[in-house]
Amino acid sequence: MAEEVKEGEEQLRYAEALKELETILKAIEQDEVDLDDLGDHVERAAQLIQVCRAKIERAEMQVKRIVDSLEKDEGE
Repeated sequence: MAEEVKEGEEQLRYAEALKELETILKAIEQDEVDLDDLGDHVERAAQLIQVCRAKIERAEMQVKRIVDSLEKDEGE
């Protein structure tokens, strides 16, 4: 199950969160992040991962409900 997502992070769209995460990772990989800021960047990346996981989990549950509903309708 996805970890708690901070208030306000739910407003962030999946694509936006993923893009920001990719930007952070690219900066870290290319040594563009000052050591003093590394912890903040890693913390933000972790928050974005939580947002993405929560959105994926929510979408999976929604799709499952729809498919289950369709299968139930076919059985009638």
